Amino acid sequence: MNRVNDLIAKPDSISSFERNLSWWVLACIVVGILLGEISPSFFQAIASIKLAEVNMPLAGLIWLMIIPMLLKIDFKAMSEVFKHAKGIGVTLFINWLVKPFSMALLAWLFVQHLFSGLLPTEQITSYTSGLILLAAAPCTAMVFVWSNLCNGDAKFTLSQVAINDTIMLFAFAPIVALLLGISNIVVPWNTLLISVVMYIMIPIIISQLIRKLLIGKGGNKALQSALRTIQPVSLSALLITLVLLFAFQGQQIIHHPLIILLLAVPIIIQVYFNSMLAYWLNRKFKVAFCVAGPSALIGASNFFELAVATAISMFGFNSGAALATVVGVLIEVPVMLTIVSIVNKSQHWYEHQQ
Repeated sequence: MNRVNDLIAKPDSISSFERNLSWWVLACIVVGILLGEISPSFFQAIASIKLAEVNMPLAGLIWLMIIPMLLKIDFKAMSEVFKHAKGIGVTLFINWLVKPFSMALLAWLFVQHLFSGLLPTEQITSYTSGLILLAAAPCTAMVFVWSNLCNGDAKFTLSQVAINDTIMLFAFAPIVALLLGISNIVVPWNTLLISVVMYIMIPIIISQLIRKLLIGKGGNKALQSALRTIQPVSLSALLITLVLLFAFQGQQIIHHPLIILLLAVPIIIQVYFNSMLAYWLNRKFKVAFCVAGPSALIGASNFFELAVATAISMFGFNSGAALATVVGVLIEVPVMLTIVSIVNKSQHWYEHQQ
């Protein structure tokens, strides 16, 4: 079997946990709000454990979330880039030149104008910041699942994610700073750069060292075994982070129950817009369907773990920015599954006159 295909976990379908992620997030909302009401001093103590404005308990949880995902990435796969140059080009265009800016525009339109009367005035700019953070980095993990579900080319998916992770090291902070600046939001540069180091650079280095060690000792079999073992730890860290977040957001949600629904509107619009634009552009450039599918899905999905961590680091647990990024987690699975369905059902249209 092809080595690159072997290096990607290939589930026949999305796991039960991943399919029900939105329900787990809803459970975290309820549990977090209840715990926040029962013991607010405990969560205030957790929030106060900081180093250079970075919450250290959160940093540990984020590493537990991100590192297992980054273990799947083989940066050597970037050598495959020229085999899928058009598909790579389309996805990079959507990920870095369309998605962040379209989200900033949608946040300005909906949050700062159309919905402004329905949202807490003091959190308007914070919600905008959270939406920008959500769209500023492409997903690195769930896209493997989406790619498998639409029979995507494994080499393309792996090489595209490797390229995006490399670009993210250098482009995430400048793009976020630019869009926050355009939105007249003060950019805490020190915290933003620390977030890049803490949540991108260090996890990438650690994951690649572990990956090299595992493959060196037992090959891909050892790597896949390790991934299966640590996956529950990664998912548990995600749920604990969400509980912490909603413990601080409880009062805001109770007093403004429509917030989550209103914030979901621009997120859903930008996901469908970016995915369909990428899909259409691939068809225009006569890219193979097995590349167009994952290209559309990578172009639309978000690295919500990074967004949540950065939002909390920059604006705090109880900020609107943190809540906005979590709404992305809430709707990620159901929305992306509909895009998978659209791609699969439109294959005949896509390949017609190719």
